[in-house]
Amino acid sequence: QVQLVESGGGLVQAGGSLRLFCAASGRTFSNYAMGWFRQGPGVDSEFVAAITRSGGRTAYADSVKGRFTISRDNAKNTVYLQMNSLKPEDTAVYYCAADQDYKGSYYSGRYDYAYWGQGTQVTGSS
Repeated sequence: QVQLVESGGGLVQAGGSLRLFCAASGRTFSNYAMGWFRQGPGVDSEFVAAITRSGGRTAYADSVKGRFTISRDNAKNTVYLQMNSLKPEDTAVYYCAADQDYKGSYYSGRYDYAYWGQGTQVTGSS
């Protein structure tokens, strides 16, 4: 089992940047594919970004492509989400997710992930 703790959320003006962190503990981090999801007010959770266990491949939702970057440091047991050019519609609670992976794949479905953090709030102001 792996435990995930997100941090780095906050209030940012439109056009600004934030970097989210997800610290993992409990198991060998490099065995886990990682993802970021978000849930805005009154909407369902949506996929944001994903990364393979090696960090060699990534995937993004169309709504964040070109603005957000997911990365990981397996030596630090941490995955990051760099968010640039933030928009008010990026306002949401952002969740980190993990699942043990043996294929070197990334996953965009919330049901692909067994482990979740508690979330961190990101608010983009206009």
